[in-house]
Amino acid sequence: MSWQGRGHLAMLLFSALVAGSFSLGSLAANEIAPAALNAVRFLIAGCVIGAAALATGGIGRGAFHAPWRYLVLGGLFAAYFVLMFEGLKTAAPVSTAAVFTLTPIMSAGFGYALLGQITTKRMGIALAIGALGALWVIFKADWAAFLRFRVGQGEIYYFWGCVAHAIYTPMVRKLNRGERPVVFTFGMLIAGFVILTIYGWSDIRATDWAGLPGIVWITVVYLAIFASAATFVLLQFSVLHLPSAKVMAYTYLVPSWVIGWEIILGHGAPGGMILVGVALTVVSLLLLLRNEH
Repeated sequence: MSWQGRGHLAMLLFSALVAGSFSLGSLAANEIAPAALNAVRFLIAGCVIGAAALATGGIGRGAFHAPWRYLVLGGLFAAYFVLMFEGLKTAAPVSTAAVFTLTPIMSAGFGYALLGQITTKRMGIALAIGALGALWVIFKADWAAFLRFRVGQGEIYYFWGCVAHAIYTPMVRKLNRGERPVVFTFGMLIAGFVILTIYGWSDIRATDWAGLPGIVWITVVYLAIFASAATFVLLQFSVLHLPSAKVMAYTYLVPSWVIGWEIILGHGAPGGMILVGVALTVVSLLLLLRNEH
């Protein structure tokens, strides 16, 4: 399999793992402060990735040249996750997943601004279709609500988190200086943990860690290992081999995966009209993944 093929496979797995964070996150979002939850998940993920880096070649001194790079990336992803959980306090998992699918069109813009990556006409059409599908789901297939353009507070919080995520994607390629994805991810996680600890220290101290419901710890472990450690490596690997817009195109699969998670967790499936929006995001993904030739 080519390196590009491996990048696509990595992003397919990425989208499935990310989807779980929406369904599980919505169950825990109102039980713990977002900064406290994410500080712990960054710490656990950092330990897992650090151990993996040491076991697969070690962490050379050169990896920590210009440590400000990790602060930039860690700050962007910390902002994304804090705003995600602020949004999940009031927004439904499928709705927030739909907001996430707006990330590719923003990522394409930042990819051009930061890396000079060109979005072709076909890619532009695909991104527009995906955005339309996302809006269809966000407004729950209600045309009147779309015309009023009244978005919930949770969706607004999460949208700004997605802006941070969209900037993060091309910044990985711009700031990477040849470090292995697992080493680069470790640096970003440690920086993110430091930033979240400073920002959320009062929330961390105020949290009754021993009295938290079991779903919170299940969510923390899942987020740390599967939706953080694993997905960070998958994302960093993919952006080194694929254009930013194509990497983020896989976010269009997330609402579909979330629907599957919601069904498994016994929360039911969305209405048929909402599935039309999900179908549009899948069409957009297929268009984006086609080779230009």
